[in-house]
Amino acid sequence: MSASLAPNSDKDASLTLLAELDVSRPELYQNDTWQPLFARLRKEAPVHYLADSVNGPFWSVTSHELIKEVDSNNTAFSSEKGGIAIVDPVPVEGENQGKSFIGMDEPEHATQRMAVAPSVAPKNLVELEPLIRERAIDILENLPVGETFNWVQEVSIELTARMLTTLFDFPYEERHKLVHWSDLATNVPEVTGNTNIDMKQRYEELMECAGAFYQLWMSKVGQPPSFDLISMLQNNPETAHMNEDPELFFGNILLLIVGGNDTTRNSISGGVIALNKYPDQYQKLRDNPALIPNMVSEMVRWQTPVIHMRRTALEDYKLGGQQIKKGDKVVMWYLSGNRDETVFEESDKLIIDRPNARAHVAFGFGVHRCMGNRLAELQLRVLWEEIMQRFHSVEIVGDVTRLPNNFIRGIKDVPVRLHPL
Repeated sequence: MSASLAPNSDKDASLTLLAELDVSRPELYQNDTWQPLFARLRKEAPVHYLADSVNGPFWSVTSHELIKEVDSNNTAFSSEKGGIAIVDPVPVEGENQGKSFIGMDEPEHATQRMAVAPSVAPKNLVELEPLIRERAIDILENLPVGETFNWVQEVSIELTARMLTTLFDFPYEERHKLVHWSDLATNVPEVTGNTNIDMKQRYEELMECAGAFYQLWMSKVGQPPSFDLISMLQNNPETAHMNEDPELFFGNILLLIVGGNDTTRNSISGGVIALNKYPDQYQKLRDNPALIPNMVSEMVRWQTPVIHMRRTALEDYKLGGQQIKKGDKVVMWYLSGNRDETVFEESDKLIIDRPNARAHVAFGFGVHRCMGNRLAELQLRVLWEEIMQRFHSVEIVGDVTRLPNNFIRGIKDVPVRLHPL
């Protein structure tokens, strides 16, 4: 068994004073050693205050029920006040910081969101399915059977990159730029723990992204309406002039890139890891491929691609017996909510026929629930339908490499070997 698939030690959780327990440390997610810490918080302090951290003081909300309470109360908890991540935004003079609808409160949030929501409406998903299947088949048919390769690079990234080009009508041959820009979006020291990041170079590369999409926007001006997100934004009165507000334009574009990349990509990788960790579930899948739709929800729960979302209290609020003060930073740890033992039996295990798999909070809850959740599920479902028609197993044959990141549960390397039917 790969070292990365071995059970985690609970040493950190048991030796750390409760008041000093910090689940925002990026290395917990790189080492995959976060489970016992969250288990302790859920049991002893589901609403937990940490007075001092790299990201300042913050409240951790770790139970499924209380996460939903915060996420659904957008009048008491703001997405706009301090942003959606645990890291506090630090404005730099002369730099475009970007602002997007995920970081807005009502009614502005709904107005901006509704401009692009039609792109992932049920009717469009029905039309997208044949294209997703065609691309999934092309990727799978060209994999090196019998050789070791990185599943993340060859499948997870490739499929999501191809879909992003379709959603944006972005040049297909430049699709990997979209993945690179998505990775840059969360590549800051407070999120990754890497203090050697060249923030000036990062900013310059993100401005290349802004420039590329500004050119794409201008190329579509005056053209007939089409399916892609840029055209939809242009043809909605509320967002037709978004390009005239550089921060709003860049922020929303980057949000749509990250949203379209990270959830699907890391769930594709996480699903392979989970099936290898629990081979009885892989056999259950072989015996009954009709379980794939439910398995997709369970894979998203088990992986939880977005680790947390942050809110700022707009008023004094009592949550789980704790008094939160106006202005406090409140962090909803979705990863913990999806392992809540009171909701999910054997919560750390992948169970592909789990009856309540769809009760997960990986897509959020309330008005900010992930807009593209159905598209992500569609891509995962189609991919696994095609995998099961070709391969007996996708076997992990080396150590899994995860990324240090307390916001996106990223996976860098999953060395696999394919075994045909």
